[in-house]
Amino acid sequence: MASTALARPRYVARFTLTERLLHWIHASAFFVLLGSGLVLYLPSLSTAVARRPLIKDIHFWTGVSWAGAIVVVAALGNRRALLETAREIDLFDRDDGRFLAGRTSSPQGRFNAGQKVNAILTAAFAVLFLVSGLLLWYGEQDTRFRLGGTVYLHDTLMYVSVVIVVGHLYLAVLHPTTRHALRGMTLGTVREDWARAHHAKWSPRLVAERPAEAREGSVGGEATRPEA
Repeated sequence: MASTALARPRYVARFTLTERLLHWIHASAFFVLLGSGLVLYLPSLSTAVARRPLIKDIHFWTGVSWAGAIVVVAALGNRRALLETAREIDLFDRDDGRFLAGRTSSPQGRFNAGQKVNAILTAAFAVLFLVSGLLLWYGEQDTRFRLGGTVYLHDTLMYVSVVIVVGHLYLAVLHPTTRHALRGMTLGTVREDWARAHHAKWSPRLVAERPAEAREGSVGGEATRPEA
């Protein structure tokens, strides 16, 4: 029994419930918006579905619901964790520069440089999608809101977002050395040895700061941290 317990992997908390909720709200809304947007964008799909007004309503109200859900979760959830995450993503040091230059063995924090860039682009694209989408919708109600280039911006954001998401899915689901990160976004924890190997500048600090009750009361090697 003792040897079995010692052999169990140790886990460290990486993401709070609030962070995970925001991620999955954004991800699920993105795919609904992408699917409905493609039906509206591609004539062949639009003809096959043949319910364009309904698809337009789904597309619009999904965007509105996404924005509302993001605001509610951010306001009622763990704002301290979100602010800490924002500060970490906003900070780029020399190791991040080396990582982006191709030296991926450079030690990284809780987010590597690629993840920081992805998060920044995702946030920027979300705002641009929302603004351009609202302008397109208002433009159908009132021609004064029909601004030149809005359709082009919305479509370009879609193309670039698809490329980014495909790369994100490959790293999160298929790539053998990075797919363990998906556990952090589903269960909130990752293996301590994996964290040390891929996020060396973050792992030792987090392990040292884990609450005593999390270290002593973990089940099956699972470590947790307060999320409220």
